[in-house]
Amino acid sequence: MVEVFDPNNSILEVTQAAAKHFEKHLAKGSANIGIYVGTKIMGCSGLAYDIDFVAKQPDNTTEVDQHGLRFFVSNKSMDFLNGLKIDYVKHDFGLYKLEYTNPNESARCGCGESFTV
Repeated sequence: MVEVFDPNNSILEVTQAAAKHFEKHLAKGSANIGIYVGTKIMGCSGLAYDIDFVAKQPDNTTEVDQHGLRFFVSNKSMDFLNGLKIDYVKHDFGLYKLEYTNPNESARCGCGESFTV
């Protein structure tokens, strides 16, 4: 089932920096039309963010359009992701990394790769 995003309900926020990062990867000539955002069971804390480029809207996702890009948020992961903010931030030594700010997180593992709610 495909659902439509209600702009009054802030499921996902993507910063301009993160949108530029995703747009750069989408422009590499593939048939991908958007970005899947979900969770997977992994790591010390149990859940990890699952980000992937997709050629069509996956089943059981809600489309969120931001900065001219299409994000497909997993309905199964919605309780874990509702209110998620994705940013692309410069760290030490000039390295950039996606950062996730999630109001649903209750803890994150030491390496930062997994979280729990």
